[in-house]
Amino acid sequence: MKEQAKPKTVTTRTILESKKSGEKVAALTAYDAITARILDEAGIDIILVGDSLSNVFQGNDTTIPVTLDEMIYHAKIVTRAVKRALVVVDMPFMSYQVDAQETLRNAGRILKETGASAVKVEGGKAIAESVGRMTEIGIPVMGHLGLTPQSINKFGGYKPRGEDKEEAAGIISDAKLLEASGVFSIVLEKIPARLAARVTKGVGVPTIGIGAGPQCDGQILVYADMLGLTREFKPRFVRHYANIADEMQKAFSAYVSDVKKGSFPADEESY
Repeated sequence: MKEQAKPKTVTTRTILESKKSGEKVAALTAYDAITARILDEAGIDIILVGDSLSNVFQGNDTTIPVTLDEMIYHAKIVTRAVKRALVVVDMPFMSYQVDAQETLRNAGRILKETGASAVKVEGGKAIAESVGRMTEIGIPVMGHLGLTPQSINKFGGYKPRGEDKEEAAGIISDAKLLEASGVFSIVLEKIPARLAARVTKGVGVPTIGIGAGPQCDGQILVYADMLGLTREFKPRFVRHYANIADEMQKAFSAYVSDVKKGSFPADEESY
């Protein structure tokens, strides 16, 4: 019997070439080895160790509290479980906003200590110099524009960005600036679909949408949202592919009941 070929490892070059080939990029977040391994085996292209772990894993209201050391800890775990997908790590709040030198040091720590392939940063003009320095020395960078969660205190809420002409023009300008700075892709979060389409056509690197319509070159979601684990979080851009929270609650309740009744463990489950 002919041995099945191993799936090709996804690299930043793979992602860049997807724009030319027209193949959509599928991305999801992960913060632990079990989830990362299942995502990898399912054929996901990009696994983002997102600072959304602050909300999903740590129970915080925003992404701001998560630290660099915590991001590195989770990225190590995820990378250890992945054999094919491209692993990208969010640089957390205040790990890249101070100056280019500190940004390089922190990004270098992420890649050296985790084995991940790239970092992600939020913003445009304000961080373009730091992005350029990172890409110059060989650190692959994914950009992030539109609703940037680390700026939530500035925005005052999670409403869509880029709905007025001035802000839309700023997002288009920032996308081109990020491309010139060397990013290999740009996340576009919660912006009008027509604006995302303009950005996608206007840059030569892939755009990865989240709440940005179908014209982006790829899509990303937080894995817990699309699995229905975050019951209280139901934005319009999340499609529930399962209701795992309900299944987990049923299983846990059944276990509690069996233990209370003395029906678990049974003789065949004992030594």
